[in-house]
Amino acid sequence: MKKKSAVMLATMMSVSLIVGACSKETSEVKPSGAPADSAPATASSAPKEMTFKFLDYSNPSWPYDANWKVWSYMKEKTGVKLDVQLPPGNLLEDALSMTVASGDMPDLMWTQSKAIADKFGQQGALVNILDYVNEMPNLKAWMAKYPTEAQNVLSSDGKMYEFPNEGLGESNRRTWMYREDVFKKLGLQTPNTWDELYDVLKKLKAEYPDSYPLTFRNGLRYLFDFGASFNVPAEVEKRKASVYFDKASNQWKYAPIQDEYKTMLTYLNKFYKENLIPKDFLTIDTKMWQDIVSTNRAFVTLDYIGRIDFYNSALRKDNPQFTMNFMAPPAGVPGVRKNAYTSFTEEGFMVSSKSKNIKDVMKFMDFFYSEDGKKLVSWGKEGDTAKGNAFVDKYTDIADMRKKTGLSTDGTYTWFDFNAHISVSSPELQSAYKEAVKYDGDKNVSLAFTLDEQQVLSTKGDSLNANRDENFAKFIMGTRSFSEWDKFIDEQKKLGYEEIVSIYKKAYDRAQAAVKK
Repeated sequence: MKKKSAVMLATMMSVSLIVGACSKETSEVKPSGAPADSAPATASSAPKEMTFKFLDYSNPSWPYDANWKVWSYMKEKTGVKLDVQLPPGNLLEDALSMTVASGDMPDLMWTQSKAIADKFGQQGALVNILDYVNEMPNLKAWMAKYPTEAQNVLSSDGKMYEFPNEGLGESNRRTWMYREDVFKKLGLQTPNTWDELYDVLKKLKAEYPDSYPLTFRNGLRYLFDFGASFNVPAEVEKRKASVYFDKASNQWKYAPIQDEYKTMLTYLNKFYKENLIPKDFLTIDTKMWQDIVSTNRAFVTLDYIGRIDFYNSALRKDNPQFTMNFMAPPAGVPGVRKNAYTSFTEEGFMVSSKSKNIKDVMKFMDFFYSEDGKKLVSWGKEGDTAKGNAFVDKYTDIADMRKKTGLSTDGTYTWFDFNAHISVSSPELQSAYKEAVKYDGDKNVSLAFTLDEQQVLSTKGDSLNANRDENFAKFIMGTRSFSEWDKFIDEQKKLGYEEIVSIYKKAYDRAQAAVKK
């Protein structure tokens, strides 16, 4: 069953189209269940009990708890108990590398990055899930309903080393937000452009001299989000090249050398000089950011949309007027008001090629692509945590629900009903979700790279990124003049940005050619 990449991808897509066509012809759409002549979508009433070892991740916001209800629900439905192992120091990527290198791998492993799955899969450490898709009726039907999501997890060799997911990516939506109560108190309007943003920040600074009106966390990471309104939506994170697909020109481009990027950095430099953003913005971590926002020292920020409830729920106890709310993104260049599209996730399950339980693991995983599986991981058990599409207990917010039940935490989902999160959101957050989609930027193009390409991205790419980050910081803080912008572009060229762009183009062309076949 070892196929070449293009053939394997074409085969998977053909399966999806065939199943989808059959559904339309019969007018009996079963989006997540198995076809009528296949095995039942749900686990039997007396499933075989098994234990699988599982390398998982513990999120600091809702730390892993072996007593979470979700684990018992999963065992009751599937017969499977997950023997969860957590990475030392909670560094999942390092733990995965060490585990794969040792050869002593658990049955299942959780990844936060598709690139990791591609790398280890092509090295032979992971199972190609497509080899078992004909024994997984729920997954097979699911791929017909969500062909793009299925394609997005394919490796450059046309194989699937990570289980695809859908639904919970919406929780990763990031957007602008502001202190609505403070704006109303001062008679301020939300800004439509970055020039207006500057004016608003100045007025806030005048009223609150000790504040940094615009505050964000994790250094340069949020330049990705800021860049969307400048038409340069390219990620600036470790291991991420600042490459993006420009639909207008139908070309892959390198963001840092674009004039629009220079314009954005110029604004940030202006904000920095006038103390409108923190002087230590490069080192502000999550806790520091939370402290600044919660103590009237920041009034505009950009982060995960769920932070609206995070702040409002906690801070209204002492200040009933406190209101963090959605803010439409200000235009960086004329007519462009966009949020970077972040409503996706690269997280998912991987299966070790060394496992002695591969077929049983596949059967276990297939359950989660059924309607019963989707409802279980989204709402929990009927009559216990759920009553229909509603939770029995009242939760303060999504984080509270996760902490108490384990639902939607790492290692507990593939296909998810996001209405579960909406149901525990405040009216303000629910409204924010409706408004935010109006400003969605272009969806990311998910690419798969060969091992050789990954090697270049992790060597030349890392050097390029280090130079990029160093100079972005200098331009913002004013330690390098914008008169040297052309010199910076030359430096980036010598470090190989053209080769990086070429790799992205090749990967994109390869994926397009495979789909057409």
